[in-house]
Amino acid sequence: MATEPSAIPHISVVVPVFNEQGAAAELAREIAVAFQGVAHEIVFVDDASSDETVQRLSALRTALPQLRILSHGRNAGQSRAIRTGVLAARAPIIMTLDGDGQNDPADGPRLVRRLMDAPVALAMVGGRRAKRQDSAAKRIGSRLANGLRRRLLRDQAEDTGCGLKAFRRDAFLRLPYFDHMHRFLPALFLREGFDIEFEDVGHRPRTTGQSKYTNFGRLRASVLDLLGVLWLRARTRDSAGAREI
Repeated sequence: MATEPSAIPHISVVVPVFNEQGAAAELAREIAVAFQGVAHEIVFVDDASSDETVQRLSALRTALPQLRILSHGRNAGQSRAIRTGVLAARAPIIMTLDGDGQNDPADGPRLVRRLMDAPVALAMVGGRRAKRQDSAAKRIGSRLANGLRRRLLRDQAEDTGCGLKAFRRDAFLRLPYFDHMHRFLPALFLREGFDIEFEDVGHRPRTTGQSKYTNFGRLRASVLDLLGVLWLRARTRDSAGAREI
């Protein structure tokens, strides 16, 4: 049964996609089922796909009136797609997940509830993939990168690469934007003085399409980005809060 879009949704689910024609439509249906009974919108951001991702999503508009589709004019990367979705979102709480179908949307409401029940100081509840369904090489590369990042940034995150996250829109928009920032959200939220928490979530094998990253490509970008985030941290000055007088 179709869910009528709310004038003011409580949750905006933001999904960046690039050449995911085999996964996107089914993922949209799963998200709708996971949030059935909750005022929500589903915002897919297509990062200039060259396949039929947009067409297959567009075919769902009648069945899923809460579905919105934004499209980049040229490929700008996952972080820009997430930011595009958050800027367009109408709800104060954002949930993100990867567009390849490996994140299980059924885990999303649990993260969202934990965030909504918490004080506003908690800006993000991040997913932590309990049993990753990736190749051994990808798991090893991710483990090494996560270990180095956690040691240097002290960001509490064991799995910052998990796309499943719930966070407050206003807190996210206070963060500095740069390419690949989505991999450093825990450190960036902490830098702004917010709290973050994590929960175990499921992870599914990729059944269609192909990964957009390689270990070498990710490592090269991560080292440069890590240096940048370290610089941002070093340049942070704490105001000890502000009050109106």
